[in-house]
Amino acid sequence: MRRSEFLRAVDAEFGARGAALVADLVLTAVGGRTAVQAMEAGVPPREVWLALCAETDVPDSRRHGVGRLEPKRR
Repeated sequence: MRRSEFLRAVDAEFGARGAALVADLVLTAVGGRTAVQAMEAGVPPREVWLALCAETDVPDSRRHGVGRLEPKRR
């Protein structure tokens, strides 16, 4: 997962409150840091995404593959 995919996934799952969650919510699974701090420290966006999902009780069915753009059709 790239950072851009992370941001799309956050927007799709959390909408308007997504920005506040990534900036303010402390995630235990990534060392007690916010999502922003964790990614700045080099934690992969996929790991941060899964930590954010766990902390906010996002169902497993919505945790994988979110944020990816559909492949272009030829």
